[in-house]
Amino acid sequence: MQSGLGKSDKWIIEFNTKNTGTNPLMGWETSTDTLSELKLEFSTKDLAIDYANKNKIDFEIIEPKKRKIIKKSYSDNFNK
Repeated sequence: MQSGLGKSDKWIIEFNTKNTGTNPLMGWETSTDTLSELKLEFSTKDLAIDYANKNKIDFEIIEPKKRKIIKKSYSDNFNK
């Protein structure tokens, strides 16, 4: 299977969810913390870090993994 590279050049700040619980009516996970619904996108890692520092937000940087690209032709699926 092949995965696309769309929107892979952005840096995102996601907030940790607090006070998670189960909705008594439907049984879904719920929270009273509205920050869990917020995702901030930045074009560079430096902009995201600057924003977090200016607003006194504790953060953890998760670097993207390098993709291992294996080039092969369609006929390689049938040859051993």
